[in-house]
Amino acid sequence: MNRPLIVAALIALPIALAGCDKKPDAPQAEAPKAAASADAMPGMAMPEGSKMGKGTGTVTAIDAAAGKITLDHEAIAAVGWPAMKMGFSAKPDVLTGIAVGDKVDFDLVVTGSAGEVTAISKH
Repeated sequence: MNRPLIVAALIALPIALAGCDKKPDAPQAEAPKAAASADAMPGMAMPEGSKMGKGTGTVTAIDAAAGKITLDHEAIAAVGWPAMKMGFSAKPDVLTGIAVGDKVDFDLVVTGSAGEVTAISKH
């Protein structure tokens, strides 16, 4: 056999075999997309899987120091809740000027089964 051809084959063989041991690239995971809501405000960060809703109800208890409010509210279709009486978290400044017995409209963010009142106003 031709000596240059053998030398070329001996050089090419390890190079060709080097590619055989290469592991395939792992698929790249896409960055999670935040749940979009028609009511979401630009620049407002919400935990993934959160829903926004609006409700109407009556204030039955307030603990501004603890950041808690209890509302007897009508059904809130946007988050799939029937009418019920339940407690929510709220920043103390959101509760300013609100008292037990007030009829209110409120905005909330729901993550899992927990809700946070983000805005509230008397009727």
